[in-house]
Amino acid sequence: MENIETLNKNPKNAMILAAGLGTRMRPITDTIPKPLVKVYGKTLLDHSLDVVERAGVEHAVVNVHHHADQMESHLAARHSPDIAISDERDALMNSGGGIAKALPKLGKNPFFLLNSDTFWIEGCTPNLKRMSDFWDADKMDILLMLSNVAHAIGYTNKGDFTMDADGHLTRRIERTTAPFAYAGAAIINPAIFDNAPDGAFSLNVQFDEAIEKDRLFGMNMDGLWLHVGTPEAIRDAEEAIARSAA
Repeated sequence: MENIETLNKNPKNAMILAAGLGTRMRPITDTIPKPLVKVYGKTLLDHSLDVVERAGVEHAVVNVHHHADQMESHLAARHSPDIAISDERDALMNSGGGIAKALPKLGKNPFFLLNSDTFWIEGCTPNLKRMSDFWDADKMDILLMLSNVAHAIGYTNKGDFTMDADGHLTRRIERTTAPFAYAGAAIINPAIFDNAPDGAFSLNVQFDEAIEKDRLFGMNMDGLWLHVGTPEAIRDAEEAIARSAA
């Protein structure tokens, strides 16, 4: 049996945040959920599930809300990793609330978290493997995968974080730019939700609490981040994938 240290270094569970309304992807998302939008012949959701499967994840939780029946039907046809549904049909829980609701399905060990609308072209070493190797439960509550904003496809904002040489993160100062954006993948210690509020709330609550404790860390990704938030971004992502495969 694997000990806790091994489990902490190599998460076997993951959560895919897939319950959003996808309003920026309209009109496509008027009829299908955003995670089932296809990029380069594969749904965004399957891009996420494939990457966690390659990282050794055995059990994934996917939350559903918008066009939930389509999501469940699609997931029923997939056999690896083992998938559990966290049903948010009655109330959309936002990122933090969605994770808190799903915790009974995720267990007590650190887990991968992925946004279903973001994926990446890998560099030399798979990024989730690099995150597992960097993860240190003794000093981290959250480890975020980051992208340099200048090297991202489909990202147009001002960045989220600055990072020191050891990986400690601080927020972008208002009315400035920051070099790194959260690239939609993380390792999270579920204990950070022990005192979480009830109902819907943003994961930014936990980010800020971890910053106050000096326990929010980042890792600059190896490869190219593809942020697919609009119909136009689909084309940009597919062109980037085609260039990388040439």
